Amino acid sequence: MWTPLISIIILTYNTRDLVLRCISAFGGRALDLGWQIIVVDNGSTDGTADAIAEQFPGVELIRSERNLGFAAGNNLGLRHGAGQVIVLMNSDVIASAETIEAATEALLTQPDVGVLSPRLLMPEGSPQAFAFGGDPTLWYLIRRGLKFLTGLGPMHRWDVNHPIDVDWVSGACMLVRREAVEQVGLLDERFFLYFEDNDWCLRMRKAGWRVVYNPRFEVIHLGGVSLPQRNLAREVYYRSLVLFYAKHYGPFATGALRVFLTLYRLLRR
Repeated sequence: MWTPLISIIILTYNTRDLVLRCISAFGGRALDLGWQIIVVDNGSTDGTADAIAEQFPGVELIRSERNLGFAAGNNLGLRHGAGQVIVLMNSDVIASAETIEAATEALLTQPDVGVLSPRLLMPEGSPQAFAFGGDPTLWYLIRRGLKFLTGLGPMHRWDVNHPIDVDWVSGACMLVRREAVEQVGLLDERFFLYFEDNDWCLRMRKAGWRVVYNPRFEVIHLGGVSLPQRNLAREVYYRSLVLFYAKHYGPFATGALRVFLTLYRLLRR
């Protein structure tokens, strides 16, 4: 059976021009190297799938009739990914083949690392906020909420210059070792959007794998292009957070979280 070194899975939903740009950044070199490129079209209505089929015939295209969400959409690609390393990549990410190759080598040379994320850069070159973080325990969320409400800044420094072990990295661009996926399973499809990456990384860590944010490798993340409108996105975020708690922290912590979120949203207003 053919086993490529790398399988790159790109999920797209009505981001035709962006996904074409995304593939163009690394596609030619990747196909020459024998990598597998899979694009999952998550029910787009803007002609994305046809454009990919026409411009990139070497790309494996999976068409979903409807938007399945981030986890379920990526799982369609994960079930077809055959590489030793699997790269999940948003359609609004720009990454070179050289960066992907170097990050893959860094992952494979550290046998206890299950997940590696490159540095995510904003289009103007600054490090993206919330590219990584800590588990969202109640104490963590309280501290983060207080720092935000009092204007004391974020919980983390996003401009780190050396690799660090973290609790989770963003699903916008993450490299995952195949053995880790086989051990913990696919993304949890109950998460339509948000916290599926937190959940996956937590499951990886519980299974003994390290999660690493490595700023020595850099990609550009345009960010937020395919998200729903801001208010809807915030509601989806909170629902996913509650689901994460119900799954990992139990009913008491979930009830406490609901109280905390109510107070936090009142204070934000």
